[in-house]
Amino acid sequence: MAELVSFTVPTESDKTLLVWELSSGPTAEALHHSLFAVFSQFGLLYSVRVFPNAAVARPGFYAIIKFYSARDAHRARKACDQKQLFQNSPVKVRLGTKHKAVQHQALALNSSQCQELANYYFGFNGWSKRIIKLQDLSDLEERANEDTVPPLQKQSLKFFCALEVVLPSYECRSPGAGMAEEPLDNLEEGPLSFLMKRRTIQKLAIQKAVSDAFQKLLIVILESGKIAVEYRPCEEITDASTEDELKDLIQLTKEVLGYGYTNKLILAISVTGSSL
Repeated sequence: MAELVSFTVPTESDKTLLVWELSSGPTAEALHHSLFAVFSQFGLLYSVRVFPNAAVARPGFYAIIKFYSARDAHRARKACDQKQLFQNSPVKVRLGTKHKAVQHQALALNSSQCQELANYYFGFNGWSKRIIKLQDLSDLEERANEDTVPPLQKQSLKFFCALEVVLPSYECRSPGAGMAEEPLDNLEEGPLSFLMKRRTIQKLAIQKAVSDAFQKLLIVILESGKIAVEYRPCEEITDASTEDELKDLIQLTKEVLGYGYTNKLILAISVTGSSL
């Protein structure tokens, strides 16, 4: 059966491992390093979190490890349960407890996490991004409000970015849009500080657009180990910012790109990911 991996925060129980019976000797930081080194051999990790045992329990630690792939999590549990790993006593490893919980909207990965996931499955040279438009909306906002905004009131820097993520091997392109805004105090900002803040906001808008583009892609891991990509333009992903405010700009971007995107599955041509 094929497995689906999305560019969202993994919350499923079958992607979560609980590791306990960890020794009280090493520090939490040292345990984090050791756990990451061991479990990352089975697949890409979203997070490793180490906690001290409850006061009523004996001294020691336990950990919660999240994989992007349920298949990787199952392999790690089978290989590591009741093994000593990096300590003298064996550890216990179990999959996360299944429970009937309220379904929440998926949380989008940030730009760096999206790129890490893409690098893992597509390879460092297997994808790229192309900026279509990077627009400064700060002056537009100022002109629109110049008759009503008092001179001493704080203004803001605002940038909009439209781009596309391109996967040449899969003949797939995914558009993304993002907006970033930061208050600006004209009385306190010097020229250098202003330029640095402007560059930061530009970068943040690009990062949000990258994340938005990846949210429309779904990695399909076939039983053979090959990778396919599904493009889903209508997925509802909870992101950090102003969806309503971006709606018109995103529509304009789609018209400019003129790709006529549709839901489609693009099959891979080769195996990727060393642990697959």
